[in-house]
Amino acid sequence: MLAVVIVVFVHLAEAQQQKKVPRIGYLSSTDDPKTPGPSIEAFRQGLRDLGYIEGKNILVEYRYAEGMSDRMPSLVAELVQLKVDVVVAAALPAIRAAKQATKTIPIVMVTTQDPVATGLVDSLARPGGNITGLTRLTRDLNGKRLELLKEVVPEISRVGVLVDANMIDRDPALKDYETAARMLKIQLQSLEVRGPDPDFGAAFQAAAKGRVSAIITITDALLNRYPKRIADLAIKNRLPCMCEGRESVEAGGLMSYSADEAESFRRAATYVDKILKGAKPAELPVEQPTKFELVINLKTAKQIGLTIPQSVLFRADKVIR
Repeated sequence: MLAVVIVVFVHLAEAQQQKKVPRIGYLSSTDDPKTPGPSIEAFRQGLRDLGYIEGKNILVEYRYAEGMSDRMPSLVAELVQLKVDVVVAAALPAIRAAKQATKTIPIVMVTTQDPVATGLVDSLARPGGNITGLTRLTRDLNGKRLELLKEVVPEISRVGVLVDANMIDRDPALKDYETAARMLKIQLQSLEVRGPDPDFGAAFQAAAKGRVSAIITITDALLNRYPKRIADLAIKNRLPCMCEGRESVEAGGLMSYSADEAESFRRAATYVDKILKGAKPAELPVEQPTKFELVINLKTAKQIGLTIPQSVLFRADKVIR
């Protein structure tokens, strides 16, 4: 009889231990199951650094929108139905879909936007609600990117902005660039593409017709899937391409100025850890980057016949040769 009681207690203890394994929901806007991108790898590394091992003491449910933002609500619904302990989301559509879907499940964001201006949180110091995380302040750097372009190409007068047509009304990025461009007396031309199979060739033909002398690629779920295709077309058309992240420059873009994306996703894991240990999202301050990096691809500069001024090269944090 005693042996039976002991067995029962052992099984109960094991069942309770299994229930304690936290389940995380990860919403990816751009990646797909076959090729998880650097953001996911950085997040996984952040978890490992904190002692979490996927499948052992933590479970991660990955959901991939594959560049189609309209899939976000259904993907979020799946995670809510699974009753995950925390949702991790990066792109604005993903964060908004998660916010609309649940008021109780904590949400850790990694956003390019100002989370206060976009209504995601009440304030950076005290977010309120169930959302906290990190802002990369990508939009705040739009003016600096245009200044760098003008420094590298002094005669620049017209810049094409590559943008997802379906996001223009929902993402303030283009408007932010327009404000900065007016101050620098630069004209902007919107180069719109649409998913799921964007016609970048037509966009670059429009750029040539409009006589733009450089392009900017806006970070979003659709465009982030095609950094090499965009870079190759920019090189083919001999257009300097300013990017909003280092990964695009490594794929062949000319230059970028941004916060370290990989570091942001590693840091997102620390928010997950704090929440799992009992911290309330409403009381966890939203983290801002303390450093921005300038990355320049000299190989690309040579291919398009552009000489980068030494004054700019001296300020670069990374130079790809």
